Amino acid sequence: MRGTHVKLIALWGVFAAGLLASGPPRPGKWVDLFNGQNLEGWQTVGDGVWMVLRDGTLLGQCDPRKPCLHQAWLYTEREFAEFDLRLDYWTRLGGNSGVSIRDSSRARWAVGTEWTRDRTPSHIGYEIQIGSTSGKGYGVSGSVYLFAPAQPGVQRTSDWNTLEIESRSGVIRVRLNGVAVSEFPGLPERPKTGPIGLQLHDRNTVIMFRHIRLREYR
Repeated sequence: MRGTHVKLIALWGVFAAGLLASGPPRPGKWVDLFNGQNLEGWQTVGDGVWMVLRDGTLLGQCDPRKPCLHQAWLYTEREFAEFDLRLDYWTRLGGNSGVSIRDSSRARWAVGTEWTRDRTPSHIGYEIQIGSTSGKGYGVSGSVYLFAPAQPGVQRTSDWNTLEIESRSGVIRVRLNGVAVSEFPGLPERPKTGPIGLQLHDRNTVIMFRHIRLREYR
């Protein structure tokens, strides 16, 4: 009997270890997605001009000598599954930008002559809106564009704002300046993984980002 008891304890230990191994993903360490020096680890899509200022701020704008047709994007070379993303952004009055997650197309149909309205990143993955007003609807900063309007009045006008995105297989949560502003469970048919994208929506927008950090859950 004692031998049987010992075996049962051993089996339970293996079972418990398996439960721990297959439990909910655990957060890793925060890492910098942007090194503050150059665009290493990122790829440009479209006619946007992305440059790094002396203080390490990332600046996106259009070159007036180029057509800057439709949108322009900056994408991470890596792709991510479950993660927390945190960044600061600034845009001038009238600016229009966003953060793309899970866009497997990498904005292929959102730029230049291939532009197709229903195949932009917000129609393939998800776009977290960045605007310059505190109105209503999906144009409010922090909205999950097309799906979950954000609480208005949280963005600081003409100042730096902090955007936090929690991306899990079953939910997307967004905080703006520390306030929970939107949440969406996601659509089962859409990708669960993909790159991180920064949007320059049009030729009239100027957008800046800094302190772009991410931690993965595994």
